[in-house]
Amino acid sequence: MDFFDKKHAGYFISTDPGKLDRDLIHRFLSKDSYWAEGTTIKEVGDTMEGSLCYGVYFGEQQIGFASVETDYSSYAYLTDIFIVETFRGQGLSQWLIETILAHPDLQELDSWMLITEDAHTLYEKFGFKAVPGSPGLMERLKSRQ
Repeated sequence: MDFFDKKHAGYFISTDPGKLDRDLIHRFLSKDSYWAEGTTIKEVGDTMEGSLCYGVYFGEQQIGFASVETDYSSYAYLTDIFIVETFRGQGLSQWLIETILAHPDLQELDSWMLITEDAHTLYEKFGFKAVPGSPGLMERLKSRQ
């Protein structure tokens, strides 16, 4: 699979695993996230090896991350999405989600899922809906015509 890159106003998003800053990802997830507090560097490495990962960069500095666990044919689970605090409020999370959903290898998926406690409004912009009876769980289903 080819790497998928998007550029905008000094920022870029890439799926090139060689660009990912494992230490930054581990530090954010283990210390600054509510969903992966205490995660180990090995767990971060396992996620990076088993998922389609996106890095968000300002110049050469990584400032964000997202991971997509998928079978490339029917489903995707979006996880570990973040933008470091000093770069928030600039629409980068929205751009990251747009970029993920535009990936050419993910266009035929029937369903996307994610869990969030605090970003429902962001994901609703992209067609995600809360799953009744499952707090925080959101899904985006492909329309059938």
